[in-house]
Amino acid sequence: MKDGLDTTPEATDVNTGVKSPKAVADGLSQVLTDTYTLLLKTHIYHWNVEGPLFYSVHNLTEEQYGALFEATDELAERIRALGQLAPMSIGDILAGTKVQDTPKSPSATEMVADLAQDHEQLASQMHKLIKLAEEHDDDVTADMATARAAFHEKAAWMLRAIAKS
Repeated sequence: MKDGLDTTPEATDVNTGVKSPKAVADGLSQVLTDTYTLLLKTHIYHWNVEGPLFYSVHNLTEEQYGALFEATDELAERIRALGQLAPMSIGDILAGTKVQDTPKSPSATEMVADLAQDHEQLASQMHKLIKLAEEHDDDVTADMATARAAFHEKAAWMLRAIAKS
């Protein structure tokens, strides 16, 4: 409340042909929450990786967290285009994430295996989002989710390949 006026943003009705923008935005919000958490985890691993895999893991995680950062913006903007609000607090993101934190200090091999598993999980979520978007006649979100699934599948493959060293 500012000067007696309620300035809290609200969702907006949009009429773009998407059957249920809120349902699709909710799916996007989950993916955004998990993408943001994976971005943070990837960046933290990037800072802390050590050992013989340092160079390859450090460089790969830098590429991946950059791509994840761009994805968070794209996902949030799609939610807004659907007339809904993106998650608005760090607490909402942390409370809603399916990406697990790592409470210990993992080795480089454990880091890449952990990240590979997270990317696989997000790829799976993207496939579910594609179906949800298609059910609600939202080709834009389905296309976005398809591209994101491809990114996560490739990221998981590259990480698994490093873990085999």
